[in-house]
Amino acid sequence: MSDSPASASAAPQIRVFGADWCGDCRRAKRVLNELDVPFEWIDLVEDPAAADVARDISGRTNIPVVTFPDGTHQVEPSDGDLRSKLSELGLTARTA
Repeated sequence: MSDSPASASAAPQIRVFGADWCGDCRRAKRVLNELDVPFEWIDLVEDPAAADVARDISGRTNIPVVTFPDGTHQVEPSDGDLRSKLSELGLTARTA
C-alpha cells in the first residue's frame, strides 16, 4: 500500500515503516508526498511483525524507519535530512 499519488506510475523505491499515531511518521509521509516521491507505507499497527523488520534494519525501536534504494536508511529523519537524502539520490521531482 502506498500513500503517494505517483506510486501508480512507478514502483516505490522507498519504504517507510511507521504508524499513523506517530507525529514523525506523519511528517515524513508529508515530505515525501510534497515532493511527489513514491514510497511504500508499512503500517506497524496493521502489520506488527514488520516492527521486527524495521528494528533489524535500524538496530533501534524508534520510528519512522525510512529505507532508500541505495541500501541506506534514516531513523526519525528531520525534514531537512530527508529532503537532502532524496535530493542526493535524484528522487525529487520538485523542490517544495
